[in-house]
This record gives sequence, structure tokens and C-alpha cells, in this order.
Amino acid sequence: MKKMSDAELKKKLGDYTAPIGLYGKTKDMDFLGKVTCHIDQLEAGSWQEIVLDYEVGASGIADGAWLKATFKFYSDWALFQTTVPSDANYVSAEYQAGPLAEGQSPATVQSLKVRFDQKGHERPFQKAVIVDTVDGYVKPGDHIIIRLGDRRFGGPGTRIQTFVEEGFRFRCYIDPLGTSRFCDIPGDITFDIVPGAPSKMVMAGSRLVKKGEKVPLKIRAEDNWGNTCWNLNNEPVEVIATLNGKQVYDKTLNLNSDGWAVVNVTDLPTNVDGELEITATLVNHPRVDASNFYITIDSKFAYPRSYYGDLHVHSDDTVGTNNTTYNLTYGRDIAGLDILGYTANDFQITKDRWEKAVDLINDLNKDGEFVCYPGTEWCGNSCAGGDHNVVFLRDETPQFPFDKDGNVARSFEWNEDMVGDTIMPGAWPLEELWATYIDDPEGHLLMPHVGGRRCIMDWHHPVLERLVEIESAWGHFPWLYEDVMRRGYKLGASANGDEHRGRCGGGVPGTAVFGTKGGVTGIIADKLDRKTVGEAVRARHTWATTGERLVGLTHCGDNIQGDEFEHKGAAEINYRFLGDEGWDEIVAYDHTGIIWARNLQKEAGYSDRRIRIRWGGARIKDRYRWADWKGTITITNGIINSFNSHGFEHDEETCGRISATQIRFRTDTYGDADAIDIDISNLENCRIKVKGTIDGYVKVGNPLDGNPFVHCPTFEWEMTGQELLEGGALRKELGGTELFLAMERLSDQAMPREVSGSFKVDAKNGPHGHRPVYLAGRQIDDGKVWTSAMFIKFK
Repeated sequence: MKKMSDAELKKKLGDYTAPIGLYGKTKDMDFLGKVTCHIDQLEAGSWQEIVLDYEVGASGIADGAWLKATFKFYSDWALFQTTVPSDANYVSAEYQAGPLAEGQSPATVQSLKVRFDQKGHERPFQKAVIVDTVDGYVKPGDHIIIRLGDRRFGGPGTRIQTFVEEGFRFRCYIDPLGTSRFCDIPGDITFDIVPGAPSKMVMAGSRLVKKGEKVPLKIRAEDNWGNTCWNLNNEPVEVIATLNGKQVYDKTLNLNSDGWAVVNVTDLPTNVDGELEITATLVNHPRVDASNFYITIDSKFAYPRSYYGDLHVHSDDTVGTNNTTYNLTYGRDIAGLDILGYTANDFQITKDRWEKAVDLINDLNKDGEFVCYPGTEWCGNSCAGGDHNVVFLRDETPQFPFDKDGNVARSFEWNEDMVGDTIMPGAWPLEELWATYIDDPEGHLLMPHVGGRRCIMDWHHPVLERLVEIESAWGHFPWLYEDVMRRGYKLGASANGDEHRGRCGGGVPGTAVFGTKGGVTGIIADKLDRKTVGEAVRARHTWATTGERLVGLTHCGDNIQGDEFEHKGAAEINYRFLGDEGWDEIVAYDHTGIIWARNLQKEAGYSDRRIRIRWGGARIKDRYRWADWKGTITITNGIINSFNSHGFEHDEETCGRISATQIRFRTDTYGDADAIDIDISNLENCRIKVKGTIDGYVKVGNPLDGNPFVHCPTFEWEMTGQELLEGGALRKELGGTELFLAMERLSDQAMPREVSGSFKVDAKNGPHGHRPVYLAGRQIDDGKVWTSAMFIKFK
């Protein structure tokens, strides 16, 4: 109703009693109130105190009602706690009464209760600070003040999201009537999360190139959390390259004058065989470590160069961070990808946004420079087959969100802007997705993967599904490829980002569900265009890496990885692995598991002093899989001379010396592994003890309480140094999904960056009429590569 003046009220109502002036004040208010905040911009990963001030609107708040301050689920903002005010990430809520009108009674609310729930609201704004009003109502004009990282009791504040985002937002909701029906309070709190100062240099390019071919190399400056720095204003970078021990390149280049701090190198010499070692130094920042990158030049390599793709990249069209242009150009210009597959969650993207994304992808696709494909993610629950990507390989308009006959091609439709709350199925279950694209299998690549709703390989279509994603920012999933081989399926290996944080192409680990580097897929192709690359991925001519530009190649005669062929007699398998940190081991598998292995540490000759304690795996196979490790390593009758860590993804994974004989550690693993290398005196006479706890995901409740893994809440393992000297490499299984501890001897020698050789496989088919053979390599830093299997049918 239109606001009435005092005179109009008097005329219409006659005599009445009400607080003086309150009617006009109430009518001038926003009905649902407003939220204000003092923040405009924050540095990624920094420690802050953030105050959200909610002024109650004309609706007031009924007794027992709720207020929520929400943000997106895939943010890795540190978890809030409400029990220890002096600790980090303490969140509080307090009530402040507003002024009373003449004749107005005060509100009766007696206190507020605050809690944090990681799934306290609807996607995408699922993380929620929830404030309950206790024993009374709240009147218009009162304030509820939420302090995120309350510092008033001595705490350090809250560690904010570690990745950059333009327009990060808190969206607040109010339940004004106490019915648990929430309305969003108009005016989201938005601010930019920006990169910090340079911390390291990173390079990305091809690891293997044919002699004489051009090889582009991207060099960028990153902050401490792996965000590409911004606006470094022509900072000079010295680039030096040596080939076979001789300097062949020395230039000082400049990062971009504004925008991303990156420079593109296109004139590296490739006219002589050998390993090119490139060093990049940020000249004016002596505290920023130089970085190295290696390119092997080989005149016998049958292809122009090793190509790398990320076939699974999200944007804010659905649940990703930053817009589609940002994500795709980041992949091209920063990550140095040759191939990118845009991915939209099929149930969430609107038709309008999809069509605009496809137009952008077609504009960015350039033969010989950058191949870009549109794609969707079929988001079926695991019980219906699980997540499957659909990559549209042809230039034609994709059949989405409807197929050529007008049938719905989505799993279902739901997004935050829809009216109503009913979910209607579309192409569901998985058989209907297959039916949508079976008429043109060569124009599509379907790729089951482990993400949120992990794929279940009870379902498989041999014509449409050609690759399976076995590594992403969600974790490492070697068990999935082993499962595929046991079932007799002929799928190639792929690793991608599944990137939700705007950092595709080997994206940097975060601190929540995305705790490992995003992967990349190595692709063997004659040319860089949609048709040739599409044929290569459907032929399974691929390898999977954990984000590093590693290479894994295999062949048997004229057949290469991914091929299906017949063979008479024992098969000789040839392999070649190229890395950057040195290889620990190379292992071959078939449908039964490991069939052959090389331990490079042992081959180099074990040290009498150096050992490694390694741990890893995941608690479960599903979304919240990670294991939170806290432990100690204790040496009895020996002294720890020195130690260093491997596989620690960021600064919140730590290790440190407690004493001359003890080290503490705290890390998370998502199927990957972390390790501490130790130099010990008196190894042959000492005792080594590893002890600790395994926690998991805290969905509801106080994160400080932890969530002990029910099947292995604690671990303890002890042995003598002599036992390790005799055994070389020992392992203790802890259950879960490949949870383990390992004690391993190390060499004093540096591990090789290139490993090649051959071995023979007996002429014996498996139960499905063929024998799959694939290889996996692991570096000392836990960087991994898996080759696609060769599917050999022995005659």
C-alpha cells in the first residue's frame, strides 16, 4: 500500500493508538532490511576480520526466526568455528537495539546463537553462517552484527578464500516470519579477491618437441597461493636456456604492462637434439625463486610436439569462478594449454548462457594455435551412472539443451533463478544420455569421471565413452583405471582440472574439496585442429598427468598407447617417461594389477643414511574423500641431521622439528601422497616410529572437534632401521581408499628426468579376450603420469 501521511491516516482511521512516527519510519525502510560491509577488496589467502551489519527491515524478525549469511560452496575459505574466541576463524553474532519511537516497546530477543553449516543453504550459496534468535522477536531498525574472524578476543582473524575472484559475494537471507521460508535480502555484499605479491615463477609449455619445430612457452609470476599476479607493470624477466650444458639463449623479457603478469616466449632454439633447460628469474624480486622448465628436442619424435589439454573447465555460467572469457583465455594465455574443453553443468546452465558460451568458444578456436571445444557435464547421481562429460568434437551446433528431435538433453533442470522448486528429470538415467548422441559417436567424446557424483562403472558404452578421467583437482584415482581394466573396458587415460576456481590447465591446489593440482591430458596428434585432436582423443592416444607437463609414451611395434591390436607371441613394450623433478618408480599394469616395476632409487644405489616416510590415499571414493593427517615421526637411538618435505601443496600443510629426534606433520591427501625425506645418523641401530590421527570432512558442527575416520582414526607403525635397510621399501595398508604408510630407502644420487626401456609381456589374454597393458610413473614430488592402455589380443 502507498505510504500515507499523518493527516491521511487520521482521516481514514479516526482515533487510534500507535507509537508516534513509527508508521512513517517503517514505510521508509526496505521491507527485508539491508546488509552493509566495510570491505571493497581483499588479498587471496590473507587473514582478515570482516563485519556484516544487518539492519532489520520493516518486516522485523519473529521469535525463533533465522538469518543466514551465505557464500558459494566451492570457496575454500577457512571453516568458521564458534567455540574458542581466541582461536582462528572465530565467528560471532551480536544484537544491537536501534532507537525506539515514542510509545514503542523494546524488542524481546534475549540472545543470538550462531553456527556454521557447510551445506546450510541451496546451491550454489551452500556455505552458511546461521544466526538463530532466542526467546523473543527483533524490531525494525535493530542490528544483527556478524563478525567473521572476530579479533576482539585475541584471535588472528579468518583466512579468506585462497583463489582470486572478481565479485566474490556474500548473499544474506532472512526468515522474517519464523516459518523457515527464506528470502534473500536485496543487495549482495560483493568485493574482489585479488592476487598477492609475487612468490614464484612458473612456466608451461611442451615437454617434448620435434627438432626444428617451434615451441611456445608461457612464463608467469604467481603469488603464494598460486594465483597469477596482476599489473606488475613490465617487470623484467631474465630467461636463460642451456642445451647439453651449453648456453644457447639469454634474453630479458617483460611481463605484460597490465593485466596478468605473463610473457610468451616463441623463439627458443630447437635445431639441435638434447634437453633444453630454461631458467626464468624475476629480476627485481630477489626473494622470488627462479624456476626451471625442461624441453626435450628429438629429431626422431614422430609428431610436432607434445600437446596438452584440459577437457573439463567450468566457469560462472554454472558453479565455476569468474566468467567464461576469463577461464578460457586463462587456459590459453596463462596455463599454455593447446586444447581446452569448456564444461557446463547440464542441469544449471540457461539456454541463453550456453549459446553465448558456444559463440565465444568458436571465436577462440584457431587451427594450429588453440583448440577449444564446447561441452557439458551430465550430472546424474552415482546410482544412475554418475558424472559424465560430453565433449562436442565437431564444428556443428551442439545438440544441447535439446537434441535434433527436440528432446531434453539435460539430466534435469535446476538453477537459482528458476521459479518453483520442482525437479523434473530429462535425459535420465545414463542410457538416455547415450541415446541422445549415439547417432554420431565420432562427433562426441563421453568421459566418465570422479567429481562430486562419481561415476560408477556398472554402466559403460564402448562406442561413445573413450576416455576416463583418473585425476583432477578432486584427487588422484588410480583405483578407477584399475577397475576399468578389470571389467575389460577399453578406455584411455585422461586427467583434467574439473576446475571451479578459475585456474585451469594444472590448477593450483586449494584447501577444501579441491586439494590437489588439476590434471592435464597429454595428446598425441599430427596437427592442432578440432578434427585431428578429436580423432586422437577418440583413438585413446593420450596420457594423463597430475598437472605437470610430464610425458609418458608407450609402443609395441607400430602400435602406440590406446591402440587395440592383435599380436603373436610375447609382446615387447617400449616406454619413455620425461619429467621435471626426477622419477622414483615406473610400474606396468594389466587387468590383474602390477606386472612389472622399476625402483629408480634402488637402481641408483641406496644411501646408508637417507630414508623417506610417505603417506597418502583417501578415506572414501566419494566427494568428501580427503584424509586429514596429523602425526609425528620419532627416531630412537639416532639423530635427525636434516629433513625436507615433498607433495605439500600449500602453506597450511606443514612439518617441523620438535626436537633432535622428532618431527611433526599435518597434511591432507585426496588419493595423492605426501612425504618427508630424512637424513639419519646411526640408521642401522635406530628405531623409527610413525604415529598419528586421520580425520575427515566436517560437514556440520565445530571444525575444531575434527571428524575421526571411523575405520582408522589413529595409526602407529614402528620398525628398526635394520629392518628398513634389509627391506628397502616397506608399506602398511590402513584401509579406506588406498590409505597407506610407507618407509622407503633413498639414494644419494639425483633421480633421472628421463627414463626409457622395454620389457616383455607373456602372450596371455585376460578373461575378456585381450590383455590391457599400461604404465604409470611417479616422481619424487608425487607428480604422476599414466599412459593409456594398449589392448593386446594375443593370437
